[in-house]
Amino acid sequence: MLAVVFVTRMSMGVQFQSIAAVAPLLVADLGLGYAQLGTLIGVYMLPGAVFALPGGLLGARFGERRVVVVSLGLMAVGAVVTATSDGFVQAAAGRLGAGIGAVLMNILLAKMVADWFIGREMSTAMAVMLSSWPVALALAAATLGIVGAASSWRTAVQLTAVFAVIGLLFMLLLYRDAPRAVAPAAAGATARLSRRDLALGVSSGFAWGCFNASLVVVIAFGPGLLLARGASIGAAGATVSALLWITLVSVPLGGVIADRWKRPTLLIVAGTVITGVIAMLFPLSPWPLATLLAMGFIGGLPPGAIMALLPRAVRAETLATAFGVYYTVFYLVMALAQPAAGAVRDLTGSAAAPVVFAGALMATTVVGLGLFRLIERRDE
Repeated sequence: MLAVVFVTRMSMGVQFQSIAAVAPLLVADLGLGYAQLGTLIGVYMLPGAVFALPGGLLGARFGERRVVVVSLGLMAVGAVVTATSDGFVQAAAGRLGAGIGAVLMNILLAKMVADWFIGREMSTAMAVMLSSWPVALALAAATLGIVGAASSWRTAVQLTAVFAVIGLLFMLLLYRDAPRAVAPAAAGATARLSRRDLALGVSSGFAWGCFNASLVVVIAFGPGLLLARGASIGAAGATVSALLWITLVSVPLGGVIADRWKRPTLLIVAGTVITGVIAMLFPLSPWPLATLLAMGFIGGLPPGAIMALLPRAVRAETLATAFGVYYTVFYLVMALAQPAAGAVRDLTGSAAAPVVFAGALMATTVVGLGLFRLIERRDE
């Protein structure tokens, strides 16, 4: 079941990264500024601020698998709308529709994994699930730019609809619910979050949002930095994708370390601060590939521990709703960070500025973690 979730969740990462992967081609064709480009990237996450909490409730009411199937259908349709657009507004509308589907799917897949691994290796399972995101981003970064250059950016974006359909088939044909999952009939209980659960969801969601938004900014704007240093679009995308490929090893490894070492706070703090510093130094590095590999390896250690914070702190019957709060905050941070990074690029005229911004954002993860631990200890 974890493997099924992994493959299904890859569709979201491929679709999200598709705009950044073909950014130079899209900007030239549609005549966009970098702030608009950042908006096209970030608008995919914006629906999370509205649909994350209702998504958790819908999953509890109708069953997670049914809602995920519908969500994947929305992702496929949204990709086609974006690929056939002739301007910023239509492209943004397609991204927004696909983002609604991705929001609902992402929340519920996390809940489905939590159901299967309650009382077991939660950090490891979450880390494996989460590694689908960087693997998908790396796949998109390494291939979609090449596809776009050989054909068009529209063809590259259309391919993401195929990935969504594959995920849909996996959910329909292969997935089954965990035996211990909360039944839909009990959905009424899932809506009653305590003030403590609400605060834990907000703080951990903020930490997760800062962590992910930082990496996405590096992935989206890193190729532009390398292009400014003379790399081709294909080489720039392939180099940046190295950051993601190495997380295929480091993210599961980090989950295992968190489960066995039993010191997740130290792992999260050290991993995010060191990664943030490396990101801020990346524009000065004469060895971009080695720097990105270091960033990906160290930055890949905390995700499992971050994602396991909430399932271990709230009751199983309130977890779906708590994840709704968590992802509401997460998606809001993700949606705002990308246009902010693009605006930094427009204002400074520097290809390095968004990457430095990403490093500072990564270090901000510790703020959310600190708040989470304070709330957890205060209410024990």
